[in-house]
Amino acid sequence: MFFGELKRRNVLRAGAVYAAAVWALAQGISQLAPSIGLPDWTTRWFLVAAIIGFPFWLAFAWFYELTPNGLKRESEIKPEESIAAHIGKRFDRWIIAIMAVAIILLVTNTFVMHRDATSTATAADAKTLAAELAKLPDKSVAVLPLANESGDPKQQYFVDGLSEELISDLTQVDGLKVIGKDSSFKFRDSKDSPAQIGAALGVAHLIQGSVFQVGQSIRVTVSLIRAKDGSSVWSHHYDEQLKDVFAIQTQIGHAVAAALKIQLLGNAIVSTDKPPSGNVEAYRLFLQGVALSDRFDEAGYRQGIALLQQALTLDPNYAHAWNTLSATWAALGEFVLTGDAQQQAYAQARVASDKAQLLAPDAANTHAVRGYLLAVVDNDPVGAQAEYQRAYALAPNNGGIMNSLAIGYQTLGQLQPAADLFRKAIATDPLSHVFYPNLASALLAQGQLDAAERAGRQALALQPDFLQLYSILAQIDILRGDAAAAVHDAKQETNPVAGSWIQAMAQQISPDHKQADAALHAYLAKYGKDQPYTVAELYGLRKQPDEMFEWLQRAWIQHDPNIFGNGNLLNGGLLADPFITRAYKDDPRFAALCKEAGLPLPGQVLQGGAVPVSAATR
Repeated sequence: MFFGELKRRNVLRAGAVYAAAVWALAQGISQLAPSIGLPDWTTRWFLVAAIIGFPFWLAFAWFYELTPNGLKRESEIKPEESIAAHIGKRFDRWIIAIMAVAIILLVTNTFVMHRDATSTATAADAKTLAAELAKLPDKSVAVLPLANESGDPKQQYFVDGLSEELISDLTQVDGLKVIGKDSSFKFRDSKDSPAQIGAALGVAHLIQGSVFQVGQSIRVTVSLIRAKDGSSVWSHHYDEQLKDVFAIQTQIGHAVAAALKIQLLGNAIVSTDKPPSGNVEAYRLFLQGVALSDRFDEAGYRQGIALLQQALTLDPNYAHAWNTLSATWAALGEFVLTGDAQQQAYAQARVASDKAQLLAPDAANTHAVRGYLLAVVDNDPVGAQAEYQRAYALAPNNGGIMNSLAIGYQTLGQLQPAADLFRKAIATDPLSHVFYPNLASALLAQGQLDAAERAGRQALALQPDFLQLYSILAQIDILRGDAAAAVHDAKQETNPVAGSWIQAMAQQISPDHKQADAALHAYLAKYGKDQPYTVAELYGLRKQPDEMFEWLQRAWIQHDPNIFGNGNLLNGGLLADPFITRAYKDDPRFAALCKEAGLPLPGQVLQGGAVPVSAATR
C-alpha cells in the first residue's frame, strides 16, 4: 500500500531525477574544477551536501505536486484534478535526458580528457625513459625468467634453474654488465614495457624466452632485445634432447656475446653447474635442492641438503653440488642451530668443501665457499679474505662474490673499500634487498649516517619484513642522539635477539637514567651468558670502558662470532662497530684485543688481508 502511494505521488521518480542530476553535476564539477581553479575538495563537498539534501527532496515530493497552476500540497488536490500520471511521464523524460548528459560527460572524461592526459604523461614518461636508457652502457643485459610452457608446475624450478645458470654463464663474458637473479626475476610475467624494465634494471638489453619440455625432448626459445624500443637483436630456438641442455646454455652465452660484439674472458663459456657425467637427473635434483634451500628456514635447508645428497649419489664428482652442499650445511649451522648440532653441521660443511676442493680447485665457487667457512666456522677473517680475493679474480662480475669480499673488507676494518664494493654489488642486482643492509652497516661505521639511512630504507622498500633492518635504523637514531626515534625504530625490530639488544641500546640515551639502568640489567640477566659482545656494546655506549673491555674479553674467550660480524647482528664486527671502535680505538686494551683476535688495528692492513681500493672497485 505504502509502495503504491510512493509510485502514485512520483516520489520514486523524483528520487531518480535527483540522483541522476547529482551524478551529472558531479561529473561536470570534477572536469571543470581544474580549469577554473576550484580546489580538489569541491566535488567531495558537493556530494556530501547532495546526500544530506536527498531525504528533504523525497519529503518535498511526497507532500507537493506540480500542477498547471504551480506547486500545491498534495492534500489540497482533488483526486479527479490530479495530473500525477502525466507528470510521471515528464519525470521519465527528465531522467533519460539527465542520464544521457551524465553518460556523455563520463565518456568524455574517460576517452577524451583522460586519453589526452595519458598521452601527455606517456610522452613525458617515454622521454624520461629514453634519457635514462641513453646513459646506460650498451654492453649490459638482464635475463628475464624464462617462461615454463611445459604445462607442468613441477618443472618451474628446472626452468628457473636454466634462467639462473644463463645469468651465471653470461657473467663470464668480459666487459658485460649482467643483472642478478633477484632483480631480473621481479619482472616475471611483467606487463611493463622493455624500456621500463631496462631503465629499472639499468641495462640496455633484455633476454627473454621460454622452455618447453616433453619427455626427453626440450625446446628453448630465446631472444635478445633492445630495451629502448623492444626490437630484436638476435633470436633463436634450440630443439635438443634433454641431455644436451648444458650445450644449449653455452651456445646461448656465445650467441649473446657475439651479438653484442664482446670478447669472452676465456676460450669458452663453461656451465658451472653442469654435472661432469652429464646426468640430467642429478642436475634436476641439484636445482630442486637449491630452490628449497633458498627458503632460508630449517625445513628448506634440510630438504635441500637431502636432495643435494641424492644428486651426489648419482654423480659423486659433481663439484658444484659439493660446494652448494657445504654452503647449505654452514648456513643451517649459522642461522638455525646451536651447540653440538651446530658443530656437527659445520663438520659436514668442511667435508663437502674438501671434496669440492679436490674436484675443482680453480673454480670461483670453491674459493668463495672456503672463504665462507673460514669466516663463519673458523673465525679466520684474514684467511677468508684471501679466498674471497681469489674467487673475485676468477669471477669479477659475480655480485654475490663481490658482497662476500666486501664483508671481508669490513671485518678487517677497510670500510671505504667495503662500501665501494657493496655499491658495485648493488649495481649487479639493484632490486635485491640483500646488499643494501651491508652497505648501510659499512656507511654507519664511517659515520655517514644520512647515506646509511638511505641504504637501510631502500632495503625496507624492497623487503619490508627484512630482519634486523630496524636495528640499523635505530643505531643511526642513537648516534644522532634522537632517543624517541631510536625507541620507535627499535620496537619495530622483529628478530628476537636483535630486538632485545637494540631496545636496550635505545634506552641508554634516554634522559631517564633509572630506566636505562633497568634496561641494561634486564638484558644482562637474559642474554649476558650467550651474548657477551652485545653487552660490551651497551657499556661502550654508556661510556664505561672498564666494563666494556671486561665483556669484550669474555666475548673473545667464548669465541663470540659477533666479534667478526658473524653473529646475530648486522654489525660488521669489532672494527666496524660504531659504539666501540670509533670511541676506544686508541685505548691500549683495544690494540691488545685486536692482536689476540688476529685483527689489524684501525687504519692498518694485514698482509694478504686486503687489496687496493682501485682493484676492488674497477
